Amino acid sequence: QVQLVESGGGLVQPGGSLRLSCAASGSIFRFSVMGWYRQTPGRQRELVATITSSGDTAFADSVKGRFTISRDNAKNTVYLQMKRLQPDDTAVYYCNLGYRGREYWGQGTQVTVSS
Repeated sequence: QVQLVESGGGLVQPGGSLRLSCAASGSIFRFSVMGWYRQTPGRQRELVATITSSGDTAFADSVKGRFTISRDNAKNTVYLQMKRLQPDDTAVYYCNLGYRGREYWGQGTQVTVSS
């Protein structure tokens, strides 16, 4: 069983930065595709960024140039560095692990961008 624990959320002013972390248990992390998603009330969960086991990344258009995703396989951790945050980035951010057709989710961490 894989467990994912996100951290790093909080309140930040527009234009500010945050770094989210997601620590995974188990031994499959290094072979997995990792992703960050976000969700606001009344809306579907949307993909923010992904990183493959080989380090290839992809981003939603809304965050390109502002967010970066990285992973540290030695620490079983994936990061989402968020810069130039905007109020529209306010959401609960979820970590996702995909491996051989299975998906696992973290509990989410709240990011609020407000002055």
